Amino acid sequence: MINRRKSKELTIGNLKIGNNNPISVQSMCNTDTRDVKATLEQINRMAERGCELVRLAVLNKDAAEAIKDIVKKSPLPLVADIHFDYRLAIQCINNGINALRLNPGNIGKRENVEKVVSLARQQNIPIRIGVNAGSLEKDLQDKDMPLSEKMVISALGHIKILEDLDFDLIKVSLKSSDVLTTIEAYRSIANKIPYPLHLGVTEAGTMRGGLIKSSVGLGTLLAEGIGDTIRVSLTEDPVEEVTAGFDILKSLGLREKGVNFVSCPTCGRTQIDLIGLAKKVEERFKNLNKPITIATMGCAVNGPGEAKHADFGIAGGIKEGYIFKKGEIIARVPEDQLLDKLEEIITKSYE
Repeated sequence: MINRRKSKELTIGNLKIGNNNPISVQSMCNTDTRDVKATLEQINRMAERGCELVRLAVLNKDAAEAIKDIVKKSPLPLVADIHFDYRLAIQCINNGINALRLNPGNIGKRENVEKVVSLARQQNIPIRIGVNAGSLEKDLQDKDMPLSEKMVISALGHIKILEDLDFDLIKVSLKSSDVLTTIEAYRSIANKIPYPLHLGVTEAGTMRGGLIKSSVGLGTLLAEGIGDTIRVSLTEDPVEEVTAGFDILKSLGLREKGVNFVSCPTCGRTQIDLIGLAKKVEERFKNLNKPITIATMGCAVNGPGEAKHADFGIAGGIKEGYIFKKGEIIARVPEDQLLDKLEEIITKSYE
Protein backbone atom coordinates (compact mmCIF):
# COMPACT_ATOMS: atom_id res chain seq x y z
CA MET A 1 0.00 0.00 0.00
CA ILE A 2 1.49 3.32 -1.08
CA ASN A 3 1.05 6.23 1.31
CA ARG A 4 0.44 9.31 -0.81
CA ARG A 5 2.04 12.62 0.07
CA LYS A 6 -0.59 15.06 1.30
CA SER A 7 -1.05 18.11 -0.89
CA LYS A 8 -3.43 20.98 -1.46
CA GLU A 9 -6.45 20.14 -3.62
CA LEU A 10 -6.88 22.08 -6.85
CA THR A 11 -9.72 22.11 -9.37
CA ILE A 12 -8.93 22.39 -13.07
CA GLY A 13 -12.14 22.50 -15.05
CA ASN A 14 -14.05 19.47 -13.76
CA LEU A 15 -10.89 17.67 -12.62
CA LYS A 16 -9.76 17.61 -9.00
CA ILE A 17 -6.08 17.00 -8.34
CA GLY A 18 -3.96 16.71 -5.22
CA ASN A 19 -5.05 15.63 -1.76
CA ASN A 20 -6.42 12.06 -2.03
CA ASN A 21 -7.76 12.40 -5.57
CA PRO A 22 -6.61 9.81 -8.14
CA ILE A 23 -3.32 10.61 -9.82
CA SER A 24 -4.22 12.17 -13.16
CA VAL A 25 -2.68 11.38 -16.53
CA GLN A 26 -2.07 14.28 -18.86
CA SER A 27 -0.46 14.90 -22.22
CA MET A 28 0.27 17.79 -24.57
CA CYS A 29 -0.96 18.43 -28.10
CA ASN A 30 1.73 18.61 -30.77
CA THR A 31 -0.60 20.35 -33.22
CA ASP A 32 -0.47 24.03 -34.11
CA THR A 33 -2.91 25.49 -31.56
CA ARG A 34 -4.10 27.94 -34.21
CA ASP A 35 -5.51 24.94 -36.12
CA VAL A 36 -8.64 24.44 -34.04
CA LYS A 37 -9.91 21.44 -36.01
CA ALA A 38 -6.67 19.46 -35.83
CA THR A 39 -6.16 20.31 -32.17
CA LEU A 40 -9.67 19.20 -31.20
CA GLU A 41 -9.27 15.98 -33.17
CA GLN A 42 -6.13 15.17 -31.21
CA ILE A 43 -7.73 16.09 -27.88
CA ASN A 44 -10.66 13.79 -28.66
CA ARG A 45 -8.31 10.91 -29.49
CA MET A 46 -6.50 11.43 -26.20
CA ALA A 47 -9.81 11.57 -24.35
CA GLU A 48 -10.85 8.25 -25.90
CA ARG A 49 -7.66 6.69 -24.50
CA GLY A 50 -8.45 8.06 -21.02
CA CYS A 51 -6.45 11.29 -20.86
CA GLU A 52 -7.65 13.66 -18.16
CA LEU A 53 -5.81 16.92 -18.78
CA VAL A 54 -4.26 18.43 -21.93
CA ARG A 55 -1.67 21.18 -22.30
CA LEU A 56 -1.58 23.45 -25.36
CA ALA A 57 1.32 25.56 -26.58
CA VAL A 58 0.38 29.24 -26.86
CA LEU A 59 3.07 30.92 -28.93
CA ASN A 60 1.29 34.06 -30.05
CA LYS A 61 -1.93 36.07 -30.05
CA ASP A 62 -3.53 33.94 -32.77
CA ALA A 63 -2.98 30.79 -30.71
CA ALA A 64 -4.40 32.50 -27.62
CA GLU A 65 -7.43 33.55 -29.65
CA ALA A 66 -7.97 29.98 -30.86
CA ILE A 67 -8.25 28.88 -27.23
CA LYS A 68 -11.75 30.36 -27.17
CA ASP A 69 -13.07 27.91 -29.76
CA ILE A 70 -11.04 24.95 -28.49
CA VAL A 71 -12.30 25.32 -24.91
CA LYS A 72 -15.92 25.37 -26.07
CA LYS A 73 -15.66 21.95 -27.73
CA SER A 74 -12.96 20.20 -25.71
CA PRO A 75 -14.08 17.15 -23.66
CA LEU A 76 -11.10 17.70 -21.33
CA PRO A 77 -9.81 20.57 -19.19
CA LEU A 78 -7.02 22.52 -20.85
CA VAL A 79 -3.77 24.12 -19.70
CA ALA A 80 -2.18 26.98 -21.66
CA ASP A 81 1.60 26.75 -21.89
CA ILE A 82 3.01 30.27 -21.93
CA HIS A 83 6.51 31.68 -21.87
CA PHE A 84 7.53 35.30 -21.24
CA ASP A 85 4.50 37.21 -22.61
CA TYR A 86 2.04 37.99 -19.79
CA ARG A 87 -0.48 39.33 -22.31
CA LEU A 88 -0.97 35.84 -23.72
CA ALA A 89 -1.80 34.55 -20.24
CA ILE A 90 -4.43 37.25 -19.79
CA GLN A 91 -5.87 36.57 -23.23
CA CYS A 92 -6.11 32.84 -22.50
CA ILE A 93 -7.85 33.40 -19.15
CA ASN A 94 -10.34 35.71 -20.82
CA ASN A 95 -10.92 33.04 -23.48
CA GLY A 96 -11.84 30.39 -20.92
CA ILE A 97 -8.65 28.39 -20.32
CA ASN A 98 -8.79 26.12 -17.25
CA ALA A 99 -5.20 26.52 -16.05
CA LEU A 100 -1.87 28.11 -16.92
CA ARG A 101 1.66 26.78 -17.08
CA LEU A 102 4.05 29.68 -16.64
CA ASN A 103 6.89 30.83 -14.43
CA PRO A 104 6.04 34.22 -12.91
CA GLY A 105 9.71 35.18 -12.68
CA ASN A 106 9.98 35.01 -16.47
CA ILE A 107 7.15 37.32 -17.51
CA GLY A 108 8.73 40.67 -16.76
CA LYS A 109 7.80 43.49 -14.42
CA ARG A 110 6.01 42.85 -11.14
CA GLU A 111 3.03 44.86 -12.34
CA ASN A 112 2.62 42.41 -15.25
CA VAL A 113 2.76 39.44 -12.89
CA GLU A 114 0.16 41.13 -10.68
CA LYS A 115 -2.19 41.54 -13.65
CA VAL A 116 -2.02 37.84 -14.48
CA VAL A 117 -2.31 36.68 -10.86
CA SER A 118 -5.20 39.02 -10.10
CA LEU A 119 -7.20 37.70 -13.04
CA ALA A 120 -6.29 34.09 -12.27
CA ARG A 121 -7.46 34.55 -8.69
CA GLN A 122 -10.77 36.06 -9.83
CA GLN A 123 -11.40 33.14 -12.20
CA ASN A 124 -9.95 30.40 -9.91
CA ILE A 125 -7.36 29.50 -12.54
CA PRO A 126 -4.49 27.39 -11.14
CA ILE A 127 -0.95 28.12 -12.25
CA ARG A 128 1.66 25.41 -12.75
CA ILE A 129 5.20 26.50 -12.13
CA GLY A 130 7.28 24.40 -14.50
CA VAL A 131 11.02 24.28 -13.84
CA ASN A 132 13.17 22.58 -16.47
CA ALA A 133 16.82 21.75 -15.78
CA GLY A 134 17.89 23.09 -19.15
CA SER A 135 16.42 26.56 -18.77
CA LEU A 136 17.35 27.73 -15.28
CA GLU A 137 17.99 31.36 -14.43
CA LYS A 138 21.51 32.55 -15.30
CA ASP A 139 22.53 33.23 -11.68
CA LEU A 140 21.58 29.64 -10.72
CA GLN A 141 23.41 28.06 -13.64
CA ASP A 142 26.74 29.35 -12.30
CA LYS A 143 26.27 28.14 -8.72
CA ASP A 144 28.40 25.26 -7.44
CA MET A 145 25.72 22.84 -6.25
CA PRO A 146 23.81 19.80 -7.53
CA LEU A 147 21.54 20.52 -10.47
CA SER A 148 18.55 19.14 -8.56
CA GLU A 149 19.01 21.73 -5.81
CA LYS A 150 19.26 24.52 -8.38
CA MET A 151 15.91 23.37 -9.73
CA VAL A 152 14.37 23.44 -6.26
CA ILE A 153 15.72 26.94 -5.56
CA SER A 154 14.29 28.12 -8.88
CA ALA A 155 10.87 26.63 -8.10
CA LEU A 156 10.79 28.11 -4.59
CA GLY A 157 11.63 31.53 -6.03
CA HIS A 158 8.72 31.40 -8.47
CA ILE A 159 6.41 30.10 -5.74
CA LYS A 160 7.35 33.01 -3.45
CA ILE A 161 6.35 35.50 -6.14
CA LEU A 162 2.86 34.00 -6.24
CA GLU A 163 2.56 33.60 -2.47
CA ASP A 164 3.59 37.23 -1.94
CA LEU A 165 0.60 38.12 -4.13
CA ASP A 166 -1.64 35.98 -1.89
CA PHE A 167 -2.06 33.31 -4.59
CA ASP A 168 -1.96 29.63 -3.69
CA LEU A 169 -3.66 27.81 -6.59
CA ILE A 170 -0.26 26.39 -7.45
CA LYS A 171 1.03 23.17 -8.98
CA VAL A 172 4.76 22.51 -9.42
CA SER A 173 6.96 20.44 -11.73
CA LEU A 174 10.75 20.00 -11.73
CA LYS A 175 11.82 18.13 -14.85
CA SER A 176 15.18 17.02 -16.15
CA SER A 177 16.13 14.67 -18.96
CA ASP A 178 18.36 12.94 -16.39
CA VAL A 179 16.36 10.45 -14.35
CA LEU A 180 18.32 10.72 -11.09
CA THR A 181 18.31 14.52 -11.19
CA THR A 182 14.54 14.46 -11.63
CA ILE A 183 14.06 12.05 -8.72
CA GLU A 184 16.34 14.07 -6.42
CA ALA A 185 14.60 17.35 -7.27
CA TYR A 186 11.11 16.03 -6.50
CA ARG A 187 12.26 14.32 -3.31
CA SER A 188 13.84 17.54 -2.13
CA ILE A 189 10.85 19.78 -2.73
CA ALA A 190 8.17 17.30 -1.62
CA ASN A 191 8.47 18.22 2.06
CA LYS A 192 9.09 21.92 1.46
CA ILE A 193 5.77 22.91 -0.12
CA PRO A 194 2.10 21.93 0.30
CA TYR A 195 1.23 22.11 -3.39
CA PRO A 196 0.47 19.23 -5.77
CA LEU A 197 3.35 17.98 -7.90
CA HIS A 198 3.24 17.20 -11.61
CA LEU A 199 5.76 14.48 -12.50
CA GLY A 200 7.69 14.02 -15.70
CA VAL A 201 11.08 13.20 -17.14
CA THR A 202 11.46 15.81 -19.86
CA GLU A 203 12.92 15.04 -23.28
CA ALA A 204 12.78 11.35 -22.32
CA GLY A 205 13.16 10.18 -25.92
CA THR A 206 11.43 7.89 -28.37
CA MET A 207 9.07 5.08 -27.44
CA ARG A 208 11.55 2.51 -26.11
CA GLY A 209 14.06 4.77 -24.35
CA GLY A 210 11.44 7.26 -23.23
CA LEU A 211 9.30 4.56 -21.66
CA ILE A 212 12.25 3.15 -19.75
CA LYS A 213 13.39 6.53 -18.41
CA SER A 214 9.87 7.60 -17.51
CA SER A 215 9.00 4.28 -15.89
CA VAL A 216 12.11 4.39 -13.70
CA GLY A 217 11.79 8.07 -12.79
CA LEU A 218 8.04 8.33 -12.33
CA GLY A 219 7.74 4.83 -10.91
CA THR A 220 10.33 5.53 -8.20
CA LEU A 221 8.62 8.73 -7.10
CA LEU A 222 5.10 7.32 -7.28
CA ALA A 223 6.15 4.31 -5.20
CA GLU A 224 7.33 6.79 -2.55
CA GLY A 225 3.94 8.52 -2.59
CA ILE A 226 5.14 11.57 -4.52
CA GLY A 227 3.09 12.88 -7.45
CA ASP A 228 -0.42 14.11 -8.20
CA THR A 229 -0.40 14.32 -12.00
CA ILE A 230 1.95 12.72 -14.51
CA ARG A 231 3.02 13.04 -18.13
CA VAL A 232 5.14 10.46 -19.93
CA SER A 233 7.02 12.65 -22.41
CA LEU A 234 7.66 10.71 -25.60
CA THR A 235 8.74 11.62 -29.11
CA GLU A 236 5.55 9.93 -30.29
CA ASP A 237 1.86 10.44 -30.89
CA PRO A 238 0.59 12.02 -27.64
CA VAL A 239 -2.04 9.28 -27.40
CA GLU A 240 0.80 6.86 -26.65
CA GLU A 241 1.83 9.04 -23.71
CA VAL A 242 -1.61 8.54 -22.20
CA THR A 243 -1.45 4.76 -22.53
CA ALA A 244 2.02 4.70 -20.98
CA GLY A 245 0.91 6.91 -18.10
CA PHE A 246 -1.92 4.61 -17.11
CA ASP A 247 0.29 1.55 -17.52
CA ILE A 248 2.78 2.99 -15.03
CA LEU A 249 0.02 3.81 -12.55
CA LYS A 250 -1.59 0.38 -12.98
CA SER A 251 1.72 -1.36 -12.34
CA LEU A 252 1.81 0.26 -8.90
CA GLY A 253 -1.86 -0.31 -8.13
CA LEU A 254 -2.54 3.44 -8.21
CA ARG A 255 -5.17 3.39 -10.97
CA GLU A 256 -7.45 0.73 -12.41
CA LYS A 257 -8.52 2.53 -15.54
CA GLY A 258 -8.62 0.27 -18.59
CA VAL A 259 -7.23 -3.19 -19.18
CA ASN A 260 -4.12 -4.52 -17.45
CA PHE A 261 -2.30 -6.73 -19.99
CA VAL A 262 0.07 -9.49 -18.90
CA SER A 263 1.93 -12.03 -21.01
CA CYS A 264 4.71 -14.52 -20.42
CA PRO A 265 8.11 -14.57 -22.11
CA THR A 266 8.53 -17.14 -24.85
CA CYS A 267 10.24 -20.46 -24.17
CA GLY A 268 10.81 -23.84 -25.80
CA ARG A 269 7.31 -25.03 -24.84
CA THR A 270 5.63 -22.34 -26.92
CA GLN A 271 3.90 -23.78 -30.01
CA ILE A 272 2.04 -20.64 -31.03
CA ASP A 273 3.04 -17.19 -32.31
CA LEU A 274 2.99 -15.77 -28.79
CA ILE A 275 4.70 -12.47 -29.60
CA GLY A 276 2.30 -11.70 -32.42
CA LEU A 277 -0.70 -12.90 -30.45
CA ALA A 278 0.14 -10.79 -27.39
CA LYS A 279 0.43 -7.69 -29.57
CA LYS A 280 -2.90 -8.46 -31.23
CA VAL A 281 -4.60 -8.90 -27.84
CA GLU A 282 -3.32 -5.52 -26.68
CA GLU A 283 -4.44 -3.85 -29.90
CA ARG A 284 -7.90 -5.49 -29.86
CA PHE A 285 -8.69 -4.47 -26.28
CA LYS A 286 -6.71 -1.23 -25.87
CA ASN A 287 -9.88 0.88 -25.80
CA LEU A 288 -11.82 -1.39 -23.45
CA ASN A 289 -12.45 0.80 -20.43
CA LYS A 290 -12.83 -2.01 -17.90
CA PRO A 291 -10.51 -2.51 -14.90
CA ILE A 292 -9.74 -6.12 -15.84
CA THR A 293 -6.60 -8.18 -16.44
CA ILE A 294 -6.19 -10.07 -19.73
CA ALA A 295 -3.33 -12.57 -20.01
CA THR A 296 -1.63 -14.04 -23.08
CA MET A 297 0.35 -17.13 -22.09
CA GLY A 298 2.58 -19.40 -24.15
CA CYS A 299 1.33 -22.84 -23.17
CA ALA A 300 -1.52 -24.67 -21.49
CA VAL A 301 0.87 -26.50 -19.14
CA ASN A 302 1.65 -23.53 -16.90
CA GLY A 303 -0.21 -20.63 -18.49
CA PRO A 304 -3.64 -20.71 -16.81
CA GLY A 305 -2.14 -21.46 -13.42
CA GLU A 306 0.54 -18.79 -13.58
CA ALA A 307 -2.05 -16.26 -14.72
CA LYS A 308 -4.93 -17.38 -12.51
CA HIS A 309 -5.10 -13.84 -11.14
CA ALA A 310 -6.19 -12.71 -14.64
CA ASP A 311 -9.87 -12.22 -15.32
CA PHE A 312 -9.52 -13.67 -18.83
CA GLY A 313 -6.70 -15.13 -20.86
CA ILE A 314 -5.38 -17.19 -23.73
CA ALA A 315 -2.97 -20.11 -23.38
CA GLY A 316 -1.26 -21.34 -26.54
CA GLY A 317 -1.31 -24.87 -27.94
CA ILE A 318 -0.33 -26.38 -31.31
CA LYS A 319 -2.13 -24.26 -33.93
CA GLU A 320 -4.83 -23.68 -31.34
CA GLY A 321 -5.31 -22.12 -27.94
CA TYR A 322 -7.28 -22.33 -24.74
CA ILE A 323 -9.34 -19.51 -23.31
CA PHE A 324 -9.39 -19.42 -19.55
CA LYS A 325 -11.12 -17.41 -16.84
CA LYS A 326 -9.57 -17.03 -13.39
CA GLY A 327 -7.27 -19.97 -14.15
CA GLU A 328 -10.00 -22.32 -15.40
CA ILE A 329 -10.01 -23.34 -19.08
CA ILE A 330 -13.44 -22.63 -20.59
CA ALA A 331 -12.87 -23.06 -24.35
CA ARG A 332 -10.54 -24.72 -26.88
CA VAL A 333 -10.28 -22.70 -30.09
CA PRO A 334 -8.31 -22.80 -33.41
CA GLU A 335 -5.50 -20.25 -33.48
CA ASP A 336 -7.13 -18.01 -36.10
CA GLN A 337 -10.33 -17.74 -34.03
CA LEU A 338 -8.79 -17.02 -30.63
CA LEU A 339 -9.16 -13.24 -30.65
CA ASP A 340 -12.77 -13.25 -31.83
CA LYS A 341 -13.74 -15.90 -29.29
CA LEU A 342 -12.00 -14.10 -26.46
CA GLU A 343 -13.77 -10.86 -27.39
CA GLU A 344 -17.11 -12.67 -27.54
CA ILE A 345 -16.61 -14.15 -24.05
CA ILE A 346 -15.50 -10.85 -22.52
CA THR A 347 -18.36 -8.94 -24.15
CA LYS A 348 -20.97 -11.42 -22.88
CA SER A 349 -19.53 -11.16 -19.37
CA TYR A 350 -20.36 -7.45 -19.27
CA GLU A 351 -23.74 -7.46 -20.99
